[in-house]
Amino acid sequence: MLAPVVIFAFNRPQSLANLLGDLDRDPLFSQSDKYIYIDGCRNAGDEEKQKAVVDIAKDSMATVIVSDHNKGLGNSIISGVSDVIARYGKVIVLEDDLRLMQGFLAYMNQALDMYEPDKRIISACGYGLKIKRPAGYEGDVYLSPRSSSWGWGTWADRWNKIDWNVSDWEQFNHDRSAIKGFNRGGSDMYGMLKGYMEGRNRSWAIRFCYSQYKQGLYSVHPFRSYVDNEGFGEDATNCRQRWSRFKIEKVIDNQTITPPHLLPDELIFKQLRRYHSIPLRIISKVRKILNI
Repeated sequence: MLAPVVIFAFNRPQSLANLLGDLDRDPLFSQSDKYIYIDGCRNAGDEEKQKAVVDIAKDSMATVIVSDHNKGLGNSIISGVSDVIARYGKVIVLEDDLRLMQGFLAYMNQALDMYEPDKRIISACGYGLKIKRPAGYEGDVYLSPRSSSWGWGTWADRWNKIDWNVSDWEQFNHDRSAIKGFNRGGSDMYGMLKGYMEGRNRSWAIRFCYSQYKQGLYSVHPFRSYVDNEGFGEDATNCRQRWSRFKIEKVIDNQTITPPHLLPDELIFKQLRRYHSIPLRIISKVRKILNI
């Protein structure tokens, strides 16, 4: 059974049109159950763009759920994924600022089928950062201690274990060893979670990654990415600068996923951490301030 495709959109009609165009070229999209969740307007300034998004969505598929108030991206994703995954047991999740390469849905469905029995894995991601394969490494995908929110899928048994309230925050926040362990996924991890707990962001993804860390789980990513993110700019929820420190090599031809049993690789983890290192984050912040 193909996994359902769930898209989250808000006020970027051209971005949604681009994503749907990519999906329409994917032969598995017409065979998949699909849903679009559209968040409500924050103010009158959103109304025209949001209406355009709704019109594009309704021209493309039957199941379009439009919120009557602004939930924010985090709450929209948590409630929408929870609803769909309860019915299907698995899900593929997309946001409206993503561009997809040929074969995305075949890759995602293969990954969800292959790694569902492997309880070490919390998610399968279509986005893969540009890294070098270690010498002797065989396979098209790798494990990461940090999931990506840019085109991903998961299963109900993993999703239902996530503590969205982060109920152990006070204990964790005073445990330096645990904080250090969490930050092995990137120097920004603890700061992002602290920002959520103190009301400075509404990120669902950092809570997902925190649950991943607490359970000692991994995500699966391709060396050659099936996803690119065009959501850097003024209308973006989380990435308002135009420049991105995240680099990819796009997949060229459809590839099968190997091996079926993956092992963690510290050389890969080291390369992944560099993208979230303090020097690169400083460069990103400066460019954001200068709007370059």
